[in-house]
Amino acid sequence: MKQIFALFLLTIVSAVPSLAQAQLLSPQDTGTGLQPIDRIVAVVEDNVILQSELNDAVATIQQQYASQPGQLPPIDVLRRQVLDRLILMKLQLQRADDQGVRVSDSEVDQAVQNVAAQNKMTPDQLHAAVEQNGLSYAAFRQQLHDQLVVQKLHQNVVHDSVSVTNSEIDNLLNSPSYKSGEVHLAHIQISIPSGATAADIQAAQNKAEQALAAVKGGMNFKAAAIRFSDAQDALDGGDLGWRRLDEVPAAFVDTVDSLKNGEVSGILHGPTGFHILQLIGTRAPSKQMVTEYHARQILIRPSELLSPTQAQQKAEDLYNRIVNKHEDFAKLAKDNSNDDTTANAGGDMNWFQQGDWGTLIGQKLDELKDGEVSQPFQSEAGWHIVQRLGARSTDMTKEVARDQARQAIGNRKADQAYDDFLRQLRSDAYVKILAPELQEPSDANNGPVNKASP
Repeated sequence: MKQIFALFLLTIVSAVPSLAQAQLLSPQDTGTGLQPIDRIVAVVEDNVILQSELNDAVATIQQQYASQPGQLPPIDVLRRQVLDRLILMKLQLQRADDQGVRVSDSEVDQAVQNVAAQNKMTPDQLHAAVEQNGLSYAAFRQQLHDQLVVQKLHQNVVHDSVSVTNSEIDNLLNSPSYKSGEVHLAHIQISIPSGATAADIQAAQNKAEQALAAVKGGMNFKAAAIRFSDAQDALDGGDLGWRRLDEVPAAFVDTVDSLKNGEVSGILHGPTGFHILQLIGTRAPSKQMVTEYHARQILIRPSELLSPTQAQQKAEDLYNRIVNKHEDFAKLAKDNSNDDTTANAGGDMNWFQQGDWGTLIGQKLDELKDGEVSQPFQSEAGWHIVQRLGARSTDMTKEVARDQARQAIGNRKADQAYDDFLRQLRSDAYVKILAPELQEPSDANNGPVNKASP
């Protein structure tokens, strides 16, 4: 799944306000002076989607594309696409509730801080910006809450499904088809429902052919994705962002590798449906050089016998003995340090990458020259004195490649596991579209309609 906190207000479109927040529609001239009552447009299991919810979500999308309105499909198609997104969100939230998934207020507070920081704002400035864009701050927090819930549901679903062995990593790296580098992709996905009939598969293929014909006929790929795609990122134009080639499904790698920037693939048949890919850009692999430090430390940890103030004073005394009295660092570390992993070795931390011993120690070492000793500084563990013994630049390309291969295999398994989960979720769910204008021409007028697209 994509990271959600890099998104700002206008890109969070899966809002699901509670029924308690339902409002009347905007006044319209009905000839009677009365306002129409908010209606139910869809039933999703034990929940409903209101006309006002759909209107708000559609308005958000229209505002997002205000500078590029031509990329949006006709309003009837857009409403169905947005309704599908809302249905899928409802289904995921209900399943999460069934599984006891909970998100605390403090977690939402942290999410708000992350959104604010990534938009170079304070939380108060973000609050003001949200309301200036026409959304209540309570609704904004509810959106973040719901996306956190879905994120936790995703983690629960894939937790037991994703394990990566060293053999799988070796097989990937040694495979003749293995390719390095990164690609920026967009896609259109036409899903095949779980337990699909031959007619379902043919209908999906026909829709994929319509989408490809539209793109070849001059329709912008992003606009085609919004109009035709069933994927969760359809309303984002199908943009998959940058990903390593080893993260691309094996069946599609050769096709992606054969495309030039801007080119569009033919129709590709995958396990969950039909796909059309566009290559937006490529980045060549680069050598992965990292800085490593050799250092030693003394840690003075407060305890029942040593108050925080006494711990600080002891660290300052030791610093004075090392720097001004030139006493042996290693001996003082062995006699005084409370770090069980390094004390017996005279405080020697061996060679390590900058963040391996925590951000604070890494920053201090970066400020020192070889042989220099830091003044005492405090962390959660206690008071530290570190001496930088050396620094070197190390080629970690092979190690990084293994880490990336492990992550790529895990991501592919996670994506497949959650996609299977969503397909089964849609297949099992009772979803009824009540508004005739929102039904596809093929929708039955009676009985459940499984309309939640992935």
